Amino acid sequence: MTEETNENGESLIEKKLEDLEIKRRLKDQLGEEKGIAGREIVEEMEKSYIDYAMSVIVQRALPNAEDGLKPVHRRILYAMHLLGLDPSKPTMKSARIVGETLGKFHPHGDVAVYDAMVRMAQDFSLRYPLVYGQGNFGSMDGDSPAAQRYTEAKMSKISQELLKDIEKETVKMNANYDNSLKEPETVPGKLPNLFLNGATGIAVGMATNIPPHNLTELCDAIVAKINKPNIDENALMEIVTGPDFPTGGYVTGLGIQEMYKFGKGKLIMRAKTKIEEIKGKSSIVITEIPYMVNKADLVKDIAKLATDKKLPDVSDLRDESAKGLVRIVIELKKGADSKFTLNKLYKLTKLQTNFDANILALVDGKPKILNLNDYLGVYINYRKLVVTKRSKFDLKKAEDRLEIVLGLLLALKDIDAVVAAIKRSKNVSDAQDELMGKFKLTIRQAKAVLEMRLQQLTKLEDGKLRDEEKKLNEIIAHLQKLLGSEQEILGVIKKEVQDLKKEYGDERRTTVLKKIAEIKEKDLIEKKEVVVTLTHSGYIKRTDTKTYKEQKRGGSGVTGAGLKEEDFVKELITCSTHDYLLFFSSRGRVYWLKANDVSDAMRQGKGRSIANLLNLRDEEVTNIMAVKDFDKDYLMFATKLGIVKKLPLKDLSKPRSAGVRAINLPVDGSDNLISVSRIEDGQEVLLTTKKGQAVRFNSNDVRSMGRASYGVKGIDLGNGDEVVALVPLDKEGKTTILTIAEKGFGKRSALEDYRKTARGGKGVINLKAGEKTGNIVKSVSVDDKDSVILTTTKGMIIRIGMKQLRVMGRATQGVHVVKLKPGDRVADVVKLVREDVVLEGE
Repeated sequence: MTEETNENGESLIEKKLEDLEIKRRLKDQLGEEKGIAGREIVEEMEKSYIDYAMSVIVQRALPNAEDGLKPVHRRILYAMHLLGLDPSKPTMKSARIVGETLGKFHPHGDVAVYDAMVRMAQDFSLRYPLVYGQGNFGSMDGDSPAAQRYTEAKMSKISQELLKDIEKETVKMNANYDNSLKEPETVPGKLPNLFLNGATGIAVGMATNIPPHNLTELCDAIVAKINKPNIDENALMEIVTGPDFPTGGYVTGLGIQEMYKFGKGKLIMRAKTKIEEIKGKSSIVITEIPYMVNKADLVKDIAKLATDKKLPDVSDLRDESAKGLVRIVIELKKGADSKFTLNKLYKLTKLQTNFDANILALVDGKPKILNLNDYLGVYINYRKLVVTKRSKFDLKKAEDRLEIVLGLLLALKDIDAVVAAIKRSKNVSDAQDELMGKFKLTIRQAKAVLEMRLQQLTKLEDGKLRDEEKKLNEIIAHLQKLLGSEQEILGVIKKEVQDLKKEYGDERRTTVLKKIAEIKEKDLIEKKEVVVTLTHSGYIKRTDTKTYKEQKRGGSGVTGAGLKEEDFVKELITCSTHDYLLFFSSRGRVYWLKANDVSDAMRQGKGRSIANLLNLRDEEVTNIMAVKDFDKDYLMFATKLGIVKKLPLKDLSKPRSAGVRAINLPVDGSDNLISVSRIEDGQEVLLTTKKGQAVRFNSNDVRSMGRASYGVKGIDLGNGDEVVALVPLDKEGKTTILTIAEKGFGKRSALEDYRKTARGGKGVINLKAGEKTGNIVKSVSVDDKDSVILTTTKGMIIRIGMKQLRVMGRATQGVHVVKLKPGDRVADVVKLVREDVVLEGE
């Protein structure tokens, strides 16, 4: 391929490249003439953004580790220092202080400066306030401070320790924004202020959040670090136990260790509360709230939760707080569980809140994450520098003064000659040269002699000068020794820190807890005993057991549920609101539901359809069981046709919304699940039938099986008979068997009357069932302390104590247990087994 050329024989490609280069040079030249930088926009944006980010990081958002102050706080304190607003002086208008700060050092908004000063005066924001404010400086209710023209302020006593020795050339002084004045880059910072009052700030790409601490603990930690430079964080954490918030409360110890070891940690703050009992009613009293929580908003949140029925036990709410004292009273309804309500408050409000600590500060002008050991090292090194500079300043001042004193003493020694020399001189310059030449004085000494007053010629003044010489020599020797030894300087730092502790140290306000238990879902549910009922039509509800009162044998009962005429209660159990409910269907499947998820209803209410709670598949619930844990024991299943099966309870420990198969029943539906009981290894069981037969055998006669099995034969049934109950028996055999028939007859029989037989036998007579009694409804094991609840097909419920039923023979018809209305019959019998609960009547 040949290269293209023009009519003059020049290469076209080379010509194009040359034209492009000429154009580029012209553009650069034009840009220079117009003052345009010839840089890539990406490069320019990166540089500009980095410059902006560093400005925010260094000049606004992050505190210096050396003095713990941000620029705005440092400038406010320095402006107050220049105004002479020390604690011994009267306060000055805040507007004057803000104006001084703005005009000389901080050319930003006056609102920002005033807000910063206000926070330094709030005893609920800073653990040790650096400003003393007079007037309205806001409150922990979120009230805004008064305008700066109304309030007054001055430096607090403790803030003097930050600026002490600033005139002794201890810190670097930089030019202010217009180069008219000098301002400190950092203040001397005798106070360990970074940890003492903490800091919060959001920079560009980074943020800091440092909690406040107790001065006494920090001073002890500094001393320990000086004594043992290689001390580890664990030893320091025995001294600094945790943050100390100005508002008190509790803080967990879990995230504290991470914070002190790595500079980051998640702390849990919790309010301090107490329970007060007044006239049988409990009240939760909040006496301290978490740091930076708005008290007024907290009270509003609690009130809203109570209004929305999320705190059903709250009857009244009052904020009885006074100045400097927090007291929020939450009155509870009679009989309410205060622990349950308190857990809900911790979970749903800022009564418990997190503090995500991130100890980020500027060290030598660069942002750095600091742990506790790092910070103490930074503080000690900075104070070494300050003490060294201060000592050099004092040494130079003492040496300069000693030079003057020695010159004055030399002049007094031969004062007549000195006076004569001065008198002979034509002018001051000649006199000065005369003194320097004849008496060997330095230029400073000669000037001091010339400026000496006649009163200093007395013997008294001579004595004073000699005393001053001695004192200055001692000071100089001390300072020279100090500057010649690092240990001496560390000794000075240690003494100053101990003086700080003695002067300003106080007791902790925040209590450090080793652990705050995580609030689980069950902690938000009031633990109480309830009755869960399931009707034939599939309506389920829970009711407090206290709504059922115990009646005598033969009582007529109370209305249990507002049911339709054709509906009746078929399942009724007692359990805790913290329990799991296992629902076993007629087709052998099991479903899970938390007891508290069952809707609460009045005794007369019919409840909620179970179809809205469980994913049932053409089946009905036959048994409900309450389970606290799945760790041990077995389940024993009994079917209508007398089949039994033993299954480890742990096989049902993983809830599934769609349920799982617990027993593999025939597909044709010829057999249904009748009863399920929880048993221990080796426990005996009793199977009873509707025709009055019973068989007793050891559960170990049935081997443990998997969920996919059907089971083995448990009883040999007669024609038309079927199993109605599976009764787990007491291991010691001290129980009795209560059997209830359809027409309200029942009896208690001793367990010894039921001889033990092999699994699969016909059994013995349990109750002589006939026309008078009707078929057997159910059998349960009871003793004299137990009570049972009988439900009827028309929704009547009666509770009977076993003390009212005597023990009688096995082969009897029993006695009338409940009087039934015409057409009514007993539907179910349930034993109340929770003896630790006092069940009260209406």
